[in-house]
Amino acid sequence: MPHATGSHTSEPIRILIVDDAEESRLLLQSILTGARYRGVQAVESARAAFKVLGMPQPALNQPLPDLILLDHVMSDIDGVEACRRIKAVEALRDIPIIMVTVATEERTLKQAFTAGVVDYIMKPIRKVEFLARVSAGLHLKRELDARKARERELVEVTQRLEAANKMLLSRSALDGLTVIPNRRRFDEVLEHEWKRAMRTGRSLSVVLIDVDDFKPYNDTYGHQAGDHCLKRVAEVLSRGVKRPGDLVARYGGEEFAVVLPGTDVDGASEMAETFREQIEACAMPHAQSRAGRVVTISAGVAAIVPARGDKSAALIEAADRALYQAKHEGRNRIRAAARD
Repeated sequence: MPHATGSHTSEPIRILIVDDAEESRLLLQSILTGARYRGVQAVESARAAFKVLGMPQPALNQPLPDLILLDHVMSDIDGVEACRRIKAVEALRDIPIIMVTVATEERTLKQAFTAGVVDYIMKPIRKVEFLARVSAGLHLKRELDARKARERELVEVTQRLEAANKMLLSRSALDGLTVIPNRRRFDEVLEHEWKRAMRTGRSLSVVLIDVDDFKPYNDTYGHQAGDHCLKRVAEVLSRGVKRPGDLVARYGGEEFAVVLPGTDVDGASEMAETFREQIEACAMPHAQSRAGRVVTISAGVAAIVPARGDKSAALIEAADRALYQAKHEGRNRIRAAARD
């Protein structure tokens, strides 16, 4: 004879009997308790069952039945409609429902299965068959629970992988020393903003920045001090941009680059001058500098409203020429590329 698989566990299998006939409820309870099912509850109507189930929205921590035995013909709401309403609640959708019925018409059974029942038991109840179908319904519930647990685990694993991939992607886009975007990220953002500027007809600016006489600084103070200097410069530059679309990146060595979408050459030059003043105000000693006695920067600025056929490389080249001019004229200054 089938017996309760949960009879020796701390959590009893919960079975809800819904039947408006007292003798039927008592019979089903008697059979189930005799088979050592401990968590059996019986109610006399569909509405009473809805209350037990916490409908329309069960609480997250509410214990729910593992199986519902639902009478087909009841005085308030018939079994088919009750099943349909229960299955409409997402939290209850995986609870197997077995219809207890005297009807054998194909149309009635079809309606019951369409509503969501997984099986049916004919009245009058035959004990062996009844317990076998109950056991099969509970086995289905265990399978559904196991599948959902696997799905949750898969979702969690997927989320962890996505988070790890985002972290790797983020790290691959950052410079290892200064922890600001690297050259690769700069190139990606520049191309993206270039295409957008072409669509919108707005100006796009680039600022190339070089730490003045950085090699003599390294030779004098050592590479550790040089690294600290670059980190400090990166920090000041990053703090200086205010808009989410602006980007400061380490361009390579002691060079930095800034992308300023929607900014003309005057606006970019003004920001570059602010950068220069802030770096100089840091007062990092630089005894070998030809531009003063502290660390300074030079910057080249270029801006363009891209047109079809233009290349972003030309904007970089223009900023680079302006940077060369700034260094040639004595460093610690800003120069802008000539306007077309």
